[in-house]
Amino acid sequence: MSTSTQAPNFKHQDSQPWYKNYMVIIFVIGLPAFVVVACIFFVYYSYQIRDSVVRDDWYMDGKTLYHDVSRDKLTYDLDLRGDLRFSPEGNIVFELNYPEQSLQTGKLLNGEPLTYPDKLELSISHATDIKKDRDVILKHQSGNKYSAQVDLDPLKAKYYLQVSNDGKDDWRMQDVAKLPSATVKFNPLPVFEKSS
Repeated sequence: MSTSTQAPNFKHQDSQPWYKNYMVIIFVIGLPAFVVVACIFFVYYSYQIRDSVVRDDWYMDGKTLYHDVSRDKLTYDLDLRGDLRFSPEGNIVFELNYPEQSLQTGKLLNGEPLTYPDKLELSISHATDIKKDRDVILKHQSGNKYSAQVDLDPLKAKYYLQVSNDGKDDWRMQDVAKLPSATVKFNPLPVFEKSS
């Protein structure tokens, strides 16, 4: 006696249209839409927090970057020093100190006549926030004193300080300090000392 078995029906009839299926909404539409929105957000965010330009004497030769330290070397050769004082009201006083030998002879250590420049440039660069950077012109007052007015952020933070002369003797002094602070002392960089 033969019994006939009925073949199974693999066609499943879905009672709802495809656009109402949660799998289509989540995986076919939802995830790609989320990725597109996330990409737009990250492009906008990366534009808002882009890195600032490096503020220093760098130049490119071919594909190699070089740091020009000739201005720092001149400061070392002339044995220039300085004291920078900040007042709570925003006044800055800078004292340019020549070595004792130069003051006695009236000549710099390189043989040039000792003169005080009419102005010096002061660059105050915040370690991480370009909006807190300040560039100031220090005007010569009398003797070795220079002064200016600057508005610094009251929160204590790390700053890169640079005092420079852009004249015949093109030198600069650099230091790192936590500001606000009462005084900052500038000394020639010891990296130029000859090893014995």
